[in-house]
Amino acid sequence: MSTIDILGLDKTFSTEPPVVALKGVDLRVRSGEFVALLGPSGCGKSTLLNMIAGFEQPTQGELLVSGQPVRQPGPERGVVFQEAALFPWLSVWDNVVFGPKVQGVAKSVYEPRAKEMLSIMGLSAFEKTLPVQLSGGMRQRVGIARVLTMGSQILLMDEPFGALDAQTRLSMQELLLTVWQQLKPTVVFVTHDIDEALFLADTVYVMSSRPGRIQARLEVAFERPRSLELTTSAAFNQMKLEVLKQMRH
Repeated sequence: MSTIDILGLDKTFSTEPPVVALKGVDLRVRSGEFVALLGPSGCGKSTLLNMIAGFEQPTQGELLVSGQPVRQPGPERGVVFQEAALFPWLSVWDNVVFGPKVQGVAKSVYEPRAKEMLSIMGLSAFEKTLPVQLSGGMRQRVGIARVLTMGSQILLMDEPFGALDAQTRLSMQELLLTVWQQLKPTVVFVTHDIDEALFLADTVYVMSSRPGRIQARLEVAFERPRSLELTTSAAFNQMKLEVLKQMRH
């Protein structure tokens, strides 16, 4: 069970003067849930994601994954950044298997999983290709396949489609939903795009400007599987208006 429990979490950076990034954050992510963190730039979304990943420690409060405090990064929590951060000198295959290979996982274990993830991400024909030969969207597919090959039960995504053009971004959103419905990882997805949050997530947490607090929690009740046609519906636009109100407030 890959639950995430955040209780009374504060984060202050020891700069001069100190920067209070997060204050009194309470949040719970159920196992297999798709959660979006939505808010303006600088509200602490990425800081909160980095603490779940184990890159930063809270100043105060509790952050538990599967009931255990997060002290450091771990393979059960895979991170996908806005840039895929692939090794440019390694092929798609070698990038995808790099993590389990370094961790000493048996080849017989990681190879079938890597092939399955590349197939799911539509990359089977590109195993020998170098990252420089791929489009931005395809490089992000490789980054997601790499995290999933590590067997990560929690997928932490920091605006992973923010640098893509509009058409590629939409196709990547659809692909991500397909992957999530097949594998059901627990997902925490950072975005400042309301349409993206409502299209992808089960639950949307709206954050205030700095210091970041949870301003609202919204259940997204649209049926799954979802298609892009949903984003043109009256119900979708009504919920979008509700989110806009919360963000303006």
